[in-house]
Amino acid sequence: MTPRSTTLVALGATGLTFATGSATAPPAAAQAAPPDNHRITVDKRRLNVRAGRRALVRGALQPGAAGVSVSLQIHRGRHWRTLTRAHTDARGAFTLRDRAQRPLSARARVRVAGAAARSVGRLNVYRTAIASWYGPGLYGQRLGCGGTLSAGSMGVAHKSLPCGTRVTLRHGGRILRVRVIDRGPYVGGREYDLTAATARRLRFGGHGAILTTR
Repeated sequence: MTPRSTTLVALGATGLTFATGSATAPPAAAQAAPPDNHRITVDKRRLNVRAGRRALVRGALQPGAAGVSVSLQIHRGRHWRTLTRAHTDARGAFTLRDRAQRPLSARARVRVAGAAARSVGRLNVYRTAIASWYGPGLYGQRLGCGGTLSAGSMGVAHKSLPCGTRVTLRHGGRILRVRVIDRGPYVGGREYDLTAATARRLRFGGHGAILTTR
């Protein structure tokens, strides 16, 4: 009787360049087929990282089965792309690690081939940018991407990113995903201008470094 071989796939990916550490697959005869009624559990995840550092998802397949291939994937465009793979140990446990080299923000999942996948949130890979904020004294003025600036306007100004582009920002452990709604800043060395409402949510004051996925 020919042994069954099933590959577990994990969190999708983008067209960006990643340094992935794929685990070496065991010989075909040693690979295990995932249980028909399996369940993916996740007990640790590190999905907010700076470029060049490793993202991590750790969990287990229930009921446990050794040698099952599991993958970490991210969603880009209309497709899921695999970042890295690993195989379960004797207890069904797995650890998925990937070192992303470029900023990105994408939905992530762990998936077993031919079986259900489990969402693990968003993978956010950040770089550092210099930002400032604006608002008071400018309320009522037209925004570069349409609409009018108000005290409650959420978003950022950027010189070149297309209007409507989503940007994930992080400051002091707080994370916020907003759109490009205006043009600017026009002070040298600054990449982003946060609206007053955005700055308040992130507790960002004055000007300085902020983490961004774009």
